[in-house]
Amino acid sequence: MNRKPYILGICAANSGSGKTYIIERLIPELKKRGYSVSVIKHAHHNFDIDKPGKDSFKIRESGAKQTLIFNASRSALITESENKDFDLNKALEQINEPTDIILVEGLKTMSIPKIEIYREKISNELLYNKDKNIIGVISDVGIKSDIPCFDFIKMDKITEFIITLIENEKKNLT
Repeated sequence: MNRKPYILGICAANSGSGKTYIIERLIPELKKRGYSVSVIKHAHHNFDIDKPGKDSFKIRESGAKQTLIFNASRSALITESENKDFDLNKALEQINEPTDIILVEGLKTMSIPKIEIYREKISNELLYNKDKNIIGVISDVGIKSDIPCFDFIKMDKITEFIITLIENEKKNLT
C-alpha cells in the first residue's frame, strides 16, 4: 500500500445500538465523496462465511490454516487461529487493497480512535467518559460533551467529521 489508511473504530456499550446501521450509511456517503472504505467487523460468536457441504467448507474443516475462496468478482480469506487471540494489527495487514479508511466495528477496548454510538433506550452507559480514544459520539439524544457529538440521523455531519480525520491523517504523513 502506498499510503496508510485512517483507522477508525465504531463502538458502543451494548449490542444492537446501531453500529452496523451507521457503517452501512457511512460507506456510500464516503464513496460519493471519492473515498475508499474497508471494514473489519468483530463477531462475538463463532461464525462461518461458507456453507457446510461446500468444497471450501470441507477444506477448512479438514484443517487448512487459511482458505481463500474466490471467483471473478469476490474473494474471502478464512484464517484459523489456534491461539484463539485476535490481533488487530494482523487483521489490518490482511486488508491488502489500497483504501482511505478502515472502519473497525466493535472492539470497544482497542486503543484506536473511535466514535461511540449511544442510544438512550439501548445503551447502558456512555463510554467516552472512561475512554480517551473516543473522539466523537453519535446519539439519538442531545449530549453535552467536550468531544464532537452528532445526531444519529445527520449522516452529512458525521461524514464531514470523518473526512476531516482522514485528511488530517494524510497531512500528518507527508
